[in-house]
Amino acid sequence: MKTKEFEKFRLTFLRKDKITISKTFKIVEALYNEAVALGVIPPKNPLDGLDVDLRIAAVINRVSKAS
Repeated sequence: MKTKEFEKFRLTFLRKDKITISKTFKIVEALYNEAVALGVIPPKNPLDGLDVDLRIAAVINRVSKAS
């Protein structure tokens, strides 16, 4: 029940709120600046987590070839 109410609210909100491309870029820039200020990006070591990404890619490739 609450899911339907939320979806109705969300759709109504999206119809009413006409966001411009310039406003979108300002939001993205603000989020980027906040991430930099928090030290989240750029990562201290850009290769951190690469091994996990490679393993995930290998599994996805195996699954997609088997299909």
